[in-house]
Amino acid sequence: MKKNKLGKTDIMVSEICLGSMTWGQQNSEQEAHEQLSFAIEKGINFIDTAEMYAVPPKKETYGLTETYIGTWLLNQDRSKIILATKLAGRTSNMPSGPPGLDWIRNGPRLNKNHIFEALHGSLKRLNTDYIDVYQLHWPERNVNNFGQLGYKHSPREDDIKIEVTLEALSEAVNKGLIRHIGLSNESPWGVMKFLSAAEKFNLPRIVTIQNPYSLLNRSFEVGLSEISINEDVGLLPYSPLAGGVLTGKYLNGNKPENARMTLFERMGTRYSSKHAENAVLEYQKIAQKHNLNLTQMSINFVTKQNFVTSNIIGATSLKQLEENIDSVNCNLSEEVMKEINKVHQIFTYPCP
Repeated sequence: MKKNKLGKTDIMVSEICLGSMTWGQQNSEQEAHEQLSFAIEKGINFIDTAEMYAVPPKKETYGLTETYIGTWLLNQDRSKIILATKLAGRTSNMPSGPPGLDWIRNGPRLNKNHIFEALHGSLKRLNTDYIDVYQLHWPERNVNNFGQLGYKHSPREDDIKIEVTLEALSEAVNKGLIRHIGLSNESPWGVMKFLSAAEKFNLPRIVTIQNPYSLLNRSFEVGLSEISINEDVGLLPYSPLAGGVLTGKYLNGNKPENARMTLFERMGTRYSSKHAENAVLEYQKIAQKHNLNLTQMSINFVTKQNFVTSNIIGATSLKQLEENIDSVNCNLSEEVMKEINKVHQIFTYPCP
């Protein structure tokens, strides 16, 4: 398994990162442990989770994914594992994002009190005394994320300022509770404001950004890819299979038993348009023409981008997990890339 440098740090992470959001909802604790051990055997050293998980989020499963990882970590060499988690942020005025999450600190915010309460909770559940990459799951302010393509400017006077959030995170770094800071579901403006605040106030520099990126959503390329490359803030792409749509299993109206979008219809709205299905059909033709596995072609396209640090994959079975990890051996020729880009010109952002 190839490893890439994590930002400007000396940490090397596997080019595939193991995602965990189904654990505690679609997967049991035993299944989570089996996936973790299998991934480690395959050369993965990077695990991503969040306080909010399992997904879809609800009070009954809050923190359960971190708990499962924590019980597994008790029998592991912690020094060999790079662990990333995320703290939830403000959710008001986010119609297409997570629900209100009022069970998390009576409505999560990105100020010092919330950050340290969230951090100590994650550390306890994960059975560790430090987190390698602590990420803001989404910004405090309103931005066009979670399926929104257009931006509507609606500033709020009580939004926590970026430098206030960064100062609190800096305190956690100084105390040894976290090693590095990352962002998620963030915009080009937000990334640059975090970078400039770090430089201006001598605060820790962000090392990663975790945003959606797949054949059905290449919007990251427009502005953020340039920042990732020039500022060494690599992308940790999530949903490289667009919630499983890029496996082709949902084509022609299929609803496989126990599949995520079969179980949770709300999760499918972002990826289930006719425009998206037509795009998947075209990508499937490319895979079939070149004797490629559509799933692995879709994942490998993401993994090999020069602004990607580690591609976050997830699975609900070991068979799926093995297929996804083996995508690193799926070689995409120049001809395949040209054909993919031709489809992209027709179906540019079917699933933002």
